[in-house]
Amino acid sequence: MNQTIPVFGYPETLVKEYNYWVVMVRPHQITLGTLVIASKSDATKLGDLAADEWAEFAIVAEESESLLIKTFGAEKFNYCAFMMKDPNPHFHLVPRYSKSVNFNDRDWVDDKWPDATDLKRVEVTEAETKAILVVLKSQLS
Repeated sequence: MNQTIPVFGYPETLVKEYNYWVVMVRPHQITLGTLVIASKSDATKLGDLAADEWAEFAIVAEESESLLIKTFGAEKFNYCAFMMKDPNPHFHLVPRYSKSVNFNDRDWVDDKWPDATDLKRVEVTEAETKAILVVLKSQLS
């Protein structure tokens, strides 16, 4: 495991693990269901990932997007890869919503729709993170 993955709460936040990637609930949500898709590689540049890793990423992205559509009704997706503080390849997958979504007795509003998200952190409790994780995992086939 590289040094980036534990920053996002692995293994407690793990939604699904693949051969080359892990999908985790992002501890600080941006919109409801924000995920981190992190490479297991020790690479520090996207260009250093192998073709097999990128081929699997396409599957991971499709499955993650489908999961967020099915679970929360996500309509669009933003992917962000900054890799400044956390150097190994990873993406913040931000689901986007044109209307408010009520989950776990909280109204989640994507206040930047339809513009690009501003990556403002939404503080969530450990219980809320756990609830997001539990419902996502329950929807996996």
